[in-house]
Amino acid sequence: MAYPRVASLKTHDDFVSHLRDSDIEMPSDAEVESGDASPLAQSFEVHGQTVGNRWSILPMEGWDGTTDGLPTDLTRRRWRNFGLSGAKLIWGGEAVAVRHDGRANPNQLLLTDKNLSAIESLRQELVDEHESHFGRSDDLLVGLQLTHSGRFSRPNIKSLTEPRTVQRNVVLDRRVKITDDSAIFTDDELSTLIDDFIEAAVRAEKAGYRFVDVKHCHGYLGHELLAGRERTGKFGGSFENRTRFLRDIVSGIEAATNDLKIGVRLSLFDFLPFHPGADRVGEPEPGGEPNKVFGGGEDGLTIDMTETSKLVDLMHEIGIRMICTTAGSPYTNPHIQRPAYFPPSDGYTPPEDPLAGVARQIAAVAEMKKKHSEMIFIGSGYTYLQDYLPNVAQAVVKAGMADSIGLGRMVLSYPDLPADVTAGTVWQRKKVCRTFSDCTTAPRNGIISGCYPLDPFYKKRDERKQLNDLKKALQA
Repeated sequence: MAYPRVASLKTHDDFVSHLRDSDIEMPSDAEVESGDASPLAQSFEVHGQTVGNRWSILPMEGWDGTTDGLPTDLTRRRWRNFGLSGAKLIWGGEAVAVRHDGRANPNQLLLTDKNLSAIESLRQELVDEHESHFGRSDDLLVGLQLTHSGRFSRPNIKSLTEPRTVQRNVVLDRRVKITDDSAIFTDDELSTLIDDFIEAAVRAEKAGYRFVDVKHCHGYLGHELLAGRERTGKFGGSFENRTRFLRDIVSGIEAATNDLKIGVRLSLFDFLPFHPGADRVGEPEPGGEPNKVFGGGEDGLTIDMTETSKLVDLMHEIGIRMICTTAGSPYTNPHIQRPAYFPPSDGYTPPEDPLAGVARQIAAVAEMKKKHSEMIFIGSGYTYLQDYLPNVAQAVVKAGMADSIGLGRMVLSYPDLPADVTAGTVWQRKKVCRTFSDCTTAPRNGIISGCYPLDPFYKKRDERKQLNDLKKALQA
């Protein structure tokens, strides 16, 4: 199956015509407004804080810290770029583990007392950079994402999985080499982990972060618990039990902190795990279990957000007002999570036009926003829109389909995109992410992550040749 690359759609009319011909429903404005009157420049309020515009920086996996979980110069450069982006909502910067065994890789940041001042300095450098470019930061909201990577943990050796999970899963157990129940958290161990999240949140507040994200997405531990219908004990089975982890963390944070707010990055829906099929095109991997998919239909390949909506109601009830949306998992079904034309080395050719994946996420967020208007929703999945990202982002915000537009991979290549769009600066087309997936292929093979094709800084690094040699070897 062949789909036109977005870069080949030379005009907005070409883009809209392709959407129409492909039966992909997605709003898009022909003209992008700039200046103070721009829809994307409008502020909004959350928890009594003014957020200065409708752009957000999404949290990504960090692969360039030290083995002790401290930031390096590469980490600091990335956070300074977040500051100069012009986005007024920083959703965590990157995933930060609450304890060592929950790190997704041996170079992920780790929020311990020993590392606290360094994690605080990251926030300060981001704020300083923002102030130097935009003259103020009182309308800048910066949070920190807290995580335990669960079955996708690799805390000690990049090539070695050391999974901790909440239930057995035929396909996923096979992938991370789980063969018995020893990797499953007991209820007592989950209670201890809850305390670890609370302690990490206390540290985050000391470091000056205004909110923490209790991560429930992408197949990591919090997300997997939401689908723990077959787990026994107080953290599994019923909806009440499956949400106990989140509820206990939230109540604990509220009791232990002064004015720290809480948000959640949530996979609104999920599909069964995919793998390369014929001609490496993605297809559902045999043995998938639909009952262990949160936000999915009975077949595991369609969307049913009945429980998602119920969860959003619960979040509102316990004081959460911000949800950073996403879908699926980068490990199991990346075509629904971060649509791309070029798959990473361990991925598969997309089984659909990636624009359909973008539209699916936009529609899901719009549905949740319509049902839960009192909540703030940050949208994801926009990078694949490339040159037409501002057109769609503006249309989405104008229509009230999302409150903020989140950017992930795009800000690795084009960190100042929000500032350029808001100011009406000439579009820097050479910096637009084309979803080559090198920023994923590199860390999946033990190389630091970065935008090697487009960022001049990473183009000059020795790792670029290492990555290119790796890709040639994989293609041979």
